[in-house]
Amino acid sequence: MKNISKIKWGIAVAMLYTSTIIAQPGVPPPSGVNVDPNVAGGTAQIVNSEWKPSLRRDGAIDRVEHNNYVTPWQSIREADVLWKKRVWREIDTRQKQNFAFRYPGDEESGGGMYIEILLHAIKQGQITAFVDERFTAPLTLEDVMTKLVPPPDTIERENPDGTYDQIIINKSFDPDQITKFRLKEDWIFDKNLGRMVVRIIGMAPYIEKKNTDGTARPAVPLFWLYYPDLRGSNAKFEVYNPENDVYRITWDDFFEKRLFSSFVLKSTINNPLQEDIKNYKKNIDILNEGEDIKEKIFNREHDMWVY
Repeated sequence: MKNISKIKWGIAVAMLYTSTIIAQPGVPPPSGVNVDPNVAGGTAQIVNSEWKPSLRRDGAIDRVEHNNYVTPWQSIREADVLWKKRVWREIDTRQKQNFAFRYPGDEESGGGMYIEILLHAIKQGQITAFVDERFTAPLTLEDVMTKLVPPPDTIERENPDGTYDQIIINKSFDPDQITKFRLKEDWIFDKNLGRMVVRIIGMAPYIEKKNTDGTARPAVPLFWLYYPDLRGSNAKFEVYNPENDVYRITWDDFFEKRLFSSFVLKSTINNPLQEDIKNYKKNIDILNEGEDIKEKIFNREHDMWVY
């Protein structure tokens, strides 16, 4: 019995040692262990150039370095899919529940506003921006920055001697102009899991610019990002938790736990032409139609269980 206990203890130690090696960023996994590269995480990074660290310990808790990781998605076989529909939804960052998208970061989370985190990942070559939601044509960093930063203005200034000089006024990107995010996601009933599964496929930030007279223009998409490529970057940055400052969550947790508020723009439910709801509904009926789509998805999952 003692020998058996020793063997069990040795196996437990070996398993713990292996899991520790896999959990450490930058350490290669043991031979025979497959690790998805998109699952890699790490400590928070600083993306906002104006962020400055505190010169004193800002808090009463002795904090430790946190290593955050992506929870891998379970693969879904086509043979296990009983029902699938696609949904497009919009997140308005001006709503109170979505203020996290404007969270500038703190002493521990670093980071910056969510659009700054996305731009940082694009600049570092971690993710690729695309022109459309089907990810058919990639954008270069120069293309992205051209969409973000307005062209410079040129004005004339009169000198004391009566001559004129031309002054170039360069403009900068204002993160507050990003007022919306659009998501493209699949809703799938997996008979292997016995429940409805939602997977975000793509994401697009929308920028809202103003006319010369100060009136707002309709928000337009900047670019599209393939969400599975983005998850590794999301796991490196923490976001504001409205419930508890100790329980720190990452942007990957934020999206996977569906902590945002949104409304449906379009779906493939009884919509063969894939028209936006606003094309056939007006005013408050647009929101009501979006709620009806959510209810249909909920009822579909219920019907799968009942029948």
